Amino acid sequence: MKYSVFTVGTPEYNLEETLSKLKEFGYDGVEWRINEISKNINETETPSYWGYNRSTVDIETIEAEAENLKALSEKYGIEICALATYLGPQNLEKVHRVLRAANKMGCPKIRVNAPGYNETENYNLTLKRTIEQLKTLEILAKKYNVKINLEMHMGTIIPSASAAYRLVSNFDSKYIGVIYDTGNVIYEGYEQYKMALEILGEYLDHVHIKNARWVEKEKLEDGTVVWESQWAPMSKGQANFKEVGKALKSVGYDGYLSFEDFSNEETTDDKLKFGLEYIKNFA
Repeated sequence: MKYSVFTVGTPEYNLEETLSKLKEFGYDGVEWRINEISKNINETETPSYWGYNRSTVDIETIEAEAENLKALSEKYGIEICALATYLGPQNLEKVHRVLRAANKMGCPKIRVNAPGYNETENYNLTLKRTIEQLKTLEILAKKYNVKINLEMHMGTIIPSASAAYRLVSNFDSKYIGVIYDTGNVIYEGYEQYKMALEILGEYLDHVHIKNARWVEKEKLEDGTVVWESQWAPMSKGQANFKEVGKALKSVGYDGYLSFEDFSNEETTDDKLKFGLEYIKNFA
């Protein structure tokens, strides 16, 4: 296995500081967070995962900065293993831009998000449209020799391995793949680890490592208990990493395990250090 960090989880560090930290703690790669960066950003704001995140590459300038980012990563001996966008398959021009940038920096894959499911449109219509959109993206992926991965994510049309396979099985696994996420499936989409990975088969291309748990939110007057899911430290959630490790080995996966710990019980440094040490016991 190789180990990387998705930089959504290192919001207080700038790009070079992040690479320095990953080198210090023994990671092999980095999965850069790609997003728009507001020109009116308030740098006195407290850094956060999805707000003021200093470890984000600006999607508007990513092509121009591709060579510099490649050189910076090489300086620290950290491989750029993926570029993680928040783009949907309908965002053709911006996905095209990120593919070109990935090609320039020697990055083998990018993330594109599957559309959400919120009951306003029949699932089958959303699926059909997404397949048509991905046909165009597959052509671009072939052109730039950069793979497009879709992440299994709660609230989307691919929360589970079965649903993800139904979508991506329409495409060449060399260019369209799936990110299995150990935390997201606690929220929605859990299937037995080994079975889930067997379902994905050749489409399994990347793995996100994080944890989550269900907690009691409230108890209604009729006695009904309302539960909610929340992020948890690596060793304190419902993901069974011993079984995750066994399942990954059983299907021959030897790619990246990419950390994105959203819990807030430890400092970022402690999470980077402990998370890697902890997961290496099972991987």
